[in-house]
Amino acid sequence: MPFVQPRSDAAERVLASAQFISAHSGDVSVPEDGVRQAAQEIMGQMTRTGYSTAEWKKHALLPSVADSAALEWIFVADALNFSFWPTRARREEQYTVTLDGVAYRGYWSLCAAINRALREGIDMTDAQCLADMTLERLAHVFRTDDPRTQEPIPMLDDRLQVVREAGQVLLVKYGGRFANVVAECAGSAQRLVELVVRDFASFRDEHQFAGQTVCLYKRAQILVADVWACFEGRGLGCFDDIDHITMFADYRVPQALCHFGALQYSPRLRAHLEQSEAAVRRGDAPDMLPSGHPWEVEIRGNSIWAVQRIRQHILDAGTSVNAILLDFYLWDYAKEHAADMSAIPIHHTRSIFY
Repeated sequence: MPFVQPRSDAAERVLASAQFISAHSGDVSVPEDGVRQAAQEIMGQMTRTGYSTAEWKKHALLPSVADSAALEWIFVADALNFSFWPTRARREEQYTVTLDGVAYRGYWSLCAAINRALREGIDMTDAQCLADMTLERLAHVFRTDDPRTQEPIPMLDDRLQVVREAGQVLLVKYGGRFANVVAECAGSAQRLVELVVRDFASFRDEHQFAGQTVCLYKRAQILVADVWACFEGRGLGCFDDIDHITMFADYRVPQALCHFGALQYSPRLRAHLEQSEAAVRRGDAPDMLPSGHPWEVEIRGNSIWAVQRIRQHILDAGTSVNAILLDFYLWDYAKEHAADMSAIPIHHTRSIFY
């Protein structure tokens, strides 16, 4: 039976794509027993810790005040929220941004760099500034602490294209403000995803798999989720269909899902990922999966489907939760328990989509 994507809502297309990918995967699976056990364990931990959208603002680098300025910050951060995994095994040689005496790596280095630029008078939340960005200025914004010993931020040229596109589209279509994009969605999370993937090509996370076009939309959906979390579901962050948003398929959440038993790799895929991780630990280049490779799409699509199945088990048990909170929790868990999960390999892909 041919796969037919729903045409109406972007988030529904993601879920349909995830189900299709899961049904046609040869090397990644979502074991139901593992999903059931993961649901019990994750919900228990989230309940004990009182995990909620309030966790979002507890991070020192994120906007603490839910206002229009926060919207613009969130937009530029999520436009640039991709590809932070290091190629060097030693932490002191990895891309690092220190702010207020704290050294940040990974996604948090992006947030620190944006905040550092704002303090230096480079308004990364201004559409004209983004549209006029030069490679030299962006290199300054994303400079590492010690360029002599530390690797630079990956994909700087791609980040320049993304920044310029973001600024230009905002200026031409939305009066220079992402707040106007949010206003146009009229309280619909799915409509906001649709506008973003329609007008900003860098958010259009689509691939060919098993002869069909599948949609994953990681950055577009996390953009909506960050707005919702920042405003705690009120005001500009009030979306009546927020529960339709799926999880955000990257490379850390799949690792956490494997840890909880909700995601499983075939022996040949696992061997490939372990060899790639071993190369990084030796200081060699990893055997990267190109963006859109069947294995990469299987990992990401099955991650979305696994979280959907986990959520369904939790709902069936009488507890309300959406995929956004599950994703936030799993991502935080993966970061906090990195040492415990070091034996579970991640996949290595350089992509503007995550």
